[in-house]
Amino acid sequence: MSRRTTSGKGLRAAVLAVGLAVIATPQVSAGDLSAQQIIDGLKVSRTRSLSAPAQPALTQGDLDFVKSVRGKTRSLSMGDRDHLAAIAAKRPKIDLDINFDFDSAALAPRAEPQLHSLGKALTSDELAGSVIMLGGHTDGKGSDAYNQGLSERRAAAVKRFLIETYKIPAANLISAGYGKEGYKNPAEPFAPENRRVEVVNMAAKQQAANK
Repeated sequence: MSRRTTSGKGLRAAVLAVGLAVIATPQVSAGDLSAQQIIDGLKVSRTRSLSAPAQPALTQGDLDFVKSVRGKTRSLSMGDRDHLAAIAAKRPKIDLDINFDFDSAALAPRAEPQLHSLGKALTSDELAGSVIMLGGHTDGKGSDAYNQGLSERRAAAVKRFLIETYKIPAANLISAGYGKEGYKNPAEPFAPENRRVEVVNMAAKQQAANK
């Protein structure tokens, strides 16, 4: 089934809260984030400040849910994805996107600088052991069903890179596909910046290890 046939169905409302995008380029540019910047963005803030208000604490129910889906290899149900998105809206996230070519789940060379910065950040002392969600997104071309599968493959590609290149345990990574939900650029659904994977710190190391 081709994505070049635009679906006539209405788009589902976006459920994943997102920030501004940083588009990966072949060489590290002024817009690329360093590993330290990613660490700073994904760290859980325990105290309120003028620049970074404290994030709401995870409820026990939300923490139990995150633990129940961490490391899953099968596709998540719609209910699971929506539950994750609701939790992600309250969690620290970095304005970092791993972008993809049209109709592709292959990691492009231009994304490599940001992928390596992400891998270094997630293996740092500050973030190692945290449970991280990788949320895949597509642009607006094609059917809902096709784009759902494509977004899942994009998230899985980033997860595979982090596991193979940086030896991050699969149990510390959650890959979820959101299809055409949560456009980065809602004014232009077909814009390339909508084809991306976003990163959210779902549970800090201490929370994830808590029984």
